[in-house]
Amino acid sequence: MAKKKQQVNQQQKQKNNEKTEPAKKKYSLIKDERIKFILGLAFLSFAIFFLLAFVSYLFTWRVDQSKLDVNFSTLISDADISVENWAGKTGAFLAHLFIHKWFGIASFSLIIILIVLAFKLVSIRLLSLQKTVKNSILISIWMSITLGYLFGDTYFFLGGAHGYFISKWLNALVGKAGTAFVTLIALFAFLILTFDRFFIRLKNIVNVNKSCLKQKLVEKTTEKNKAQEEEKQEINEAPINLDDLSFEVTQPQEETNKNEDSKESFDDNIQTLEVKESVSNVSGSTDEESVDENEGGLDLTIVNKATEEDNDADKIHSKALGDYDPTLDLSSYRLPTVDLLDIHEKDSNAVTNEELVSNKNKIVETLANYKIKIDKIRATIGPTITLYEIIPAPGVRISKIKNLEDDIALSLAALGIRIIAPMPGKGTIGIEVPNIHPEIVSMRSVISSKKFQESQYELPIVLGKTISNETYVVDLVKMPHLLVAGATGQGKSVGLNAILTSLLYKKHPSQLKFVLIDPKKVELTLYSLIEKHFLAKMPDTEEAIITDTQKVVNTLNSLCVEMDQRYDLLKLAHTRNIKEYNAKFIKRKLNPEKGHRFLPYIVVVIDEYADLIMTAGKEIEMPIARLAQLARAIGIHLIIATQRPTTNIITGLIKANFPTRIAFRVTSSMDSRTILDQTGANQLIGRGDMLISNASDLTRVQCAFVDTPEIERVIEYIEKQQAYPSAFLLPEYVDDASKGLNEVDLKKRDGLFDDAARLIVNHQQGSTSLIQRKFSIGYNRAGRIIDQLEAAGVVGPNEGSKARQVLIPDEYSLEQLLNRVNNQ
Repeated sequence: MAKKKQQVNQQQKQKNNEKTEPAKKKYSLIKDERIKFILGLAFLSFAIFFLLAFVSYLFTWRVDQSKLDVNFSTLISDADISVENWAGKTGAFLAHLFIHKWFGIASFSLIIILIVLAFKLVSIRLLSLQKTVKNSILISIWMSITLGYLFGDTYFFLGGAHGYFISKWLNALVGKAGTAFVTLIALFAFLILTFDRFFIRLKNIVNVNKSCLKQKLVEKTTEKNKAQEEEKQEINEAPINLDDLSFEVTQPQEETNKNEDSKESFDDNIQTLEVKESVSNVSGSTDEESVDENEGGLDLTIVNKATEEDNDADKIHSKALGDYDPTLDLSSYRLPTVDLLDIHEKDSNAVTNEELVSNKNKIVETLANYKIKIDKIRATIGPTITLYEIIPAPGVRISKIKNLEDDIALSLAALGIRIIAPMPGKGTIGIEVPNIHPEIVSMRSVISSKKFQESQYELPIVLGKTISNETYVVDLVKMPHLLVAGATGQGKSVGLNAILTSLLYKKHPSQLKFVLIDPKKVELTLYSLIEKHFLAKMPDTEEAIITDTQKVVNTLNSLCVEMDQRYDLLKLAHTRNIKEYNAKFIKRKLNPEKGHRFLPYIVVVIDEYADLIMTAGKEIEMPIARLAQLARAIGIHLIIATQRPTTNIITGLIKANFPTRIAFRVTSSMDSRTILDQTGANQLIGRGDMLISNASDLTRVQCAFVDTPEIERVIEYIEKQQAYPSAFLLPEYVDDASKGLNEVDLKKRDGLFDDAARLIVNHQQGSTSLIQRKFSIGYNRAGRIIDQLEAAGVVGPNEGSKARQVLIPDEYSLEQLLNRVNNQ
């Protein structure tokens, strides 16, 4: 039975393979570059044929009109029928069909579509094919109706039958004036939806016409403001009743009505806040109107004073142009919406009153066992941690409580507690106890928080929630660099994704670029889809996510070149940082013809920094140290992540330039001291629990959780929008090794060149020490031979401490290579 089943399965597989093979062949034919090239030439030929037929029809349609009212088969088969069209009977028939019976001379748009398609098939991109087809169809329809409306009775062929009959129908429906109005509205709608610059210019024209109306409104609002100021002065000058104040303070209401009074006062506060906001909005509008009034005054003074016009011609020209908008190239770009992120419902098994009371009693009992008295204790509930703040009785030493950390953990049966003695700025001692049922802090909850949405930071990063359930938002510009460390599986990758996601939710592609370095090749690959929106890379680099060690070294050195170039621009502009420089550029005070440009922020994210240090060492550390020391002022910021927080990885040079550090859970207190310069990270509970050290402050935060499907939706939302033609290109950098390689002259080869090549191919090991040992020569000569072998293509480039890769697989290939080199 089993054998029969296997035979049946094999037969079914063979049948399926026979069915799928033709489809695979068809697909491979479509992907074949030669087939594409032939199709491109064919479509280009069709375009030329249609062009001849259409142009000829404009001159010969009167002669050929009577002969083209027959069927195409009759026209072709009847030898007595002759036409004057340059493209013959087929061209005359097609031209008559498109121009006379369909869209008139708007049918020439078909030729544009065919040309764009032909060039795309031969890998030449003239225009976007999708946009060309859409715009050509819409223009053909509009142009046919318009020409049919204007010239339908006299020159029928201009609009064709389509334009003629639809214009007649519109004339009967809304009249001639209505038809003209409909066509104009359709034209404006097409231009506004298709061309962003047309919409912006139209908007500017409308805004200019508003200035006269605003002047009238300003006069009315100024009168209202004067009346309000007089009322405020009367109120301020009124005497204060001291008896009433003492009565409110000294005679509070009964305790039974505390809750109701607090609710009423809370409602009153909300009402006062709403009133203040409305008043501030009104005052804000009047300020804007007054600014507009002042701008109008400036325009009048310029007109009246001809001498100032001559002296300040550049200023007037810049005012006429308005401020430079860096987002104009992608003006239709929209920030991702919060709906793309998942909602994580709160756990019903949150911290209960029973858990709080039992933990409080255990803490008090444990301290009482060691004769430590407490005056007061209070709890602050966080998503994963509850903070118990205690005020010890007078005379109790803080160090005595600090030493009882393990005893309190034993009594609470907790994963690990942390004692903060004393709490900064509070005068209490904090005991952090993990919750039995921790909550998930969703990325959606922190992104949609008011603190993040209303933040005015240059590069806002939302990391999660603190112990007191407050959203933790920081500015990367003020950090200015970030070091992330922690053991495997404790949340580093999620933390990096949270940082990148929060920046994507706040910044426009023109304002921010990422350089993503991922030696693991799997953590940051999702972001490759937004290469043309947000990523930066070196010229002639295929992948924007950098994974190769040598490319990492070149990219970091290229960033150093970019840093030097930016500092030269700041020097010419007499500014101190990127914010001042960009503000000047936006105000058009810097001339682009002199090399000035808008500078986007560049955030460099390096994952698995330890692996790079192991393979490249100083080649990686030196450019990173240089960027960390100098790059903050010109808008280049580093985020480095590693899972090996040892002193040979996180050196003193790195720590000195990374004042802001994030520590996830580590295994030992020594690792915690390496990252934070103090213990604490070894007492975290994992799963996104982290300590953030910013200068001398240490904050415990539960990292926001963002899953891979959420990132994919955000990336897909950005990818579908209009992008730049290519990624942001960094300056070219040629390393010293390649410079030396270009200087190697193979005509002056060493006498041992051939023997050394055979030795390396036989051993498949490109090592300088191997040549040195086998031929008993010095290191310098062996190094020169290795350079010559690299120039000849026998071995690959230097890879640090690793042996060079041997590029020749066998002796036969080597002999062919040596013959070519010897014949040069």
